[in-house]
Amino acid sequence: MEKKLGEIFFEVNERKHPELPVLSIQQGIGTVFRDISERRIAYDKANINAYKVIEPGDFIIHLRSFEGGLECSKHKGISSPAYKILRSNCIDSAAFKDYFRSYNFIEGKLAAAVTGIRDGKNIDMPTFWSLKINIPSLPEQKKIAAFFTLLDRRIQKQRQLVERLKTYKRGVSEAIFERRLNFSSLLATEWKKYKLGQIGEFYNGLSGKSREDFGNGNCKFITYMNVYKNIIADESLCESVKIRKEEEQNSVKYGDVLFTQSSETLEEVGYTSVWTHSSQPYLNSFCFGYRFYDSVMTNPIFIAHYMRSNYIRKAIMKEGQGATRVNLSAERLKNLNIFLPDIKGQNKIAEFLSGLEDRIHKEESVLENMTMEKSSLLQKMFI
Repeated sequence: MEKKLGEIFFEVNERKHPELPVLSIQQGIGTVFRDISERRIAYDKANINAYKVIEPGDFIIHLRSFEGGLECSKHKGISSPAYKILRSNCIDSAAFKDYFRSYNFIEGKLAAAVTGIRDGKNIDMPTFWSLKINIPSLPEQKKIAAFFTLLDRRIQKQRQLVERLKTYKRGVSEAIFERRLNFSSLLATEWKKYKLGQIGEFYNGLSGKSREDFGNGNCKFITYMNVYKNIIADESLCESVKIRKEEEQNSVKYGDVLFTQSSETLEEVGYTSVWTHSSQPYLNSFCFGYRFYDSVMTNPIFIAHYMRSNYIRKAIMKEGQGATRVNLSAERLKNLNIFLPDIKGQNKIAEFLSGLEDRIHKEESVLENMTMEKSSLLQKMFI
């Protein structure tokens, strides 16, 4: 049965309940108690009597912040008068809460009520009330709600599994790289201490390039974000750059360690990535590279995990300098101490950590497929 939103919802404007907890409305989440919200949004206590009462199952929309659709409340409380509080006697909120946040509803229905351009966009309420959606019978809604509740539980369990695996990997990685994990299958030999400047050399990224050289060149280069986001640089994410025959530029080779050179915060400076491909691209101007003198003394996969470990990250951050922007120099990293087992020990550790990484990627893929399945079902609902 097709009904107008004005036939489904009625607006609630109950106020003057300062004793109720203040709620924050968060996109994709719904309501959270303001006092325990990580966002800690400020509110005017002097205006508390103007705040609107929200009941569990109510839907909330802000006329200027509607891109996320309608949010469904989980709690009883009060919220800013800037929100419209919508209540219904004919729909099961659990059946519709995801639909009212879906692309199908936001672009297929709600967009018709959007007025204005750019930052002046708004929701025209007379048009909003006239929008029509299909409403199944209440028994059917109950079945839909039960199905999506079960699906949400499965997704949440899968998300928790992924987080547990990541937590385990972080813990065991730190124990290995801080040489606290004492089982011979991984730590077969004593770890030796080296300074980076003694066992390798640094080199700069691209220099003397202009904007016109990028985007359609004859060569490839590794971007800053490729280094920043990936412990193993992704070959498929390399971009084009024009390199002339007379230019002397440093190319990246298998096993090289790449460092981000600058960042807005100390915590993000000096992120590393390792190149494990046979191709020899160039490196962007905002990173520098490092190459071991003896390529057979290190396993690149081991080095990739080791250089991103908390132990090394702390050491690198100590070398960052700058007030408004933090910069890192290769010269300061020459005295950075690293500890390495022999190549057999590195191979075992790399195999172990890669196995964990593969398991995490597998479970993340399962989670992504489950989320996509839910999204696909939402696009087909109530058509």
